[in-house]
Amino acid sequence: MTAIQLLACVGMIVGVFLLLGMKPVEFTDSLFGFLLNPKRSLREDIRESSGRKKSGILRRELEEAQNILQMTGRGNRFSIICAVALALFCAGGSIAILLGNFFLAPVMAVGFLFLPFWYVKLTANHYKRDVSAELETALSVITTAYLRTEDIVTAVEENIAYLNPPVSRVFQDFLIQIKMVNPDVQASLRILRGRIDNEVFREWCDAVSDCQHDRSLKTTLPPIVSKLSDMRNVNAELEYMIAEPRKEFMIMVVFVVGNIPLMYLLNQDWYDVLMHTVLGQCILAATAAAIFISAGFVVKLTRPIEYRR
Repeated sequence: MTAIQLLACVGMIVGVFLLLGMKPVEFTDSLFGFLLNPKRSLREDIRESSGRKKSGILRRELEEAQNILQMTGRGNRFSIICAVALALFCAGGSIAILLGNFFLAPVMAVGFLFLPFWYVKLTANHYKRDVSAELETALSVITTAYLRTEDIVTAVEENIAYLNPPVSRVFQDFLIQIKMVNPDVQASLRILRGRIDNEVFREWCDAVSDCQHDRSLKTTLPPIVSKLSDMRNVNAELEYMIAEPRKEFMIMVVFVVGNIPLMYLLNQDWYDVLMHTVLGQCILAATAAAIFISAGFVVKLTRPIEYRR
């Protein structure tokens, strides 16, 4: 009966969308747009900007996911991510309702809602590692050429063919900016500085800009590039350290979830108490909440270490 009611609810929702001529992506854009930019008083804006009041966890996740997608050149996929999150929200609640556990419904719905945003965070971590590795190679060869030629444009031109995306695209735009838009090297370096979200890269651009006034400062460039190697080694050690705890967490989640069908096979009475009594349903809801909260912390702690001045 519950499944029939859920199917009827889904049919009603689909019918409403068809009658209004509204696409699901448009609905999610409006909904999550309201969550990102709610109507607030001036006092609340001041308190939040000054750090005395933190924004809600959902809004923080939305803003971080949006910033990550824009940083990685996938800003147009934010609407799709929001639509998937809303679909998973409905799916999580529906699964709990089909199980007859109404205490579990909000936990599953909210937990499934955050899954796409956590996936975006994990992809961003891999993206940052790849960009940092490519930056290490690019800045190394360009710095070596610059120490020889003392001309940053010539140094970039000599090595642009050996660079890989997305770093190569950034330096190609740098050359186009100088040759076709504005020959001012320092102005182009200021634009180049903001193209990649990496503190070492920004410091390198500042140092190259200073070298345009005093060529003797070019000796400061190799130590800056070496910071990328140091960060790569630190992140490799960090990845090795957290790999085992992360694997243990995943194994424990499999054991906890797998114990439910195992209990059905071993002891039917215990299974009935867990699934069909108020106490058992509350225990399941608390366990699911602990799993989702722990998963959020695991995603947060697996991000790579970045250099900060």
